[in-house]
Amino acid sequence: MISLPRFGLFALIAAAIILPLSIARGGEASGLRPASAFAGIADRNARSVAIFTEMGKVLMSPRCLNCHPRTDSPTQGDAMLLHSPPVTRGPDGFGAAGMECATCHGPRNAPFGNGGGSVPGNDKWHLAPRSMAWQGLTLGQICAVIKDPKRNGGLSLDRIVEHNAKDDLVGWGWHPGPGRKPAPGTQAEFGALTRAWVETGAACPK
Repeated sequence: MISLPRFGLFALIAAAIILPLSIARGGEASGLRPASAFAGIADRNARSVAIFTEMGKVLMSPRCLNCHPRTDSPTQGDAMLLHSPPVTRGPDGFGAAGMECATCHGPRNAPFGNGGGSVPGNDKWHLAPRSMAWQGLTLGQICAVIKDPKRNGGLSLDRIVEHNAKDDLVGWGWHPGPGRKPAPGTQAEFGALTRAWVETGAACPK
């Protein structure tokens, strides 16, 4: 039997209790820190930047970047490889004639028969507009694109909050099906961070 110092035993017990609670409450262990974690930053602009930087864990994950490509072809998987079979966005982001996204992507994820992965699915499956290409941009540049109504589809800051918090295609990022790592945290946490970012001035990292 291994003998542990009293302090070591207490530390193990504390970890066994606190870590699951942190995960259940959506704390840092879930992958995203809540907006309250940045309350100690006195400067409002710096706090806003810090909150957006936390949002960047989602925005710069493969679940987002794959559908915000720098070219007219999406990437796929956690390794962000070029989509196979080769496809192109088409006139409206839903694929070219005869090879629309919906040809393979149904309304929900479709696990492979061998259990080794899945074809992702959503009723609105499509590429982000060219103006919302994020791959290759810095987090600050992505922030500027998100804020610009000329590039974000005419969305106000309030509508961006709504989009991040409730849009079901955005939400797919946390339910990507077998073979893919979900985006960090939860959509609710991401939406709450977006709201806090807007309320602190929607500042962008440099």
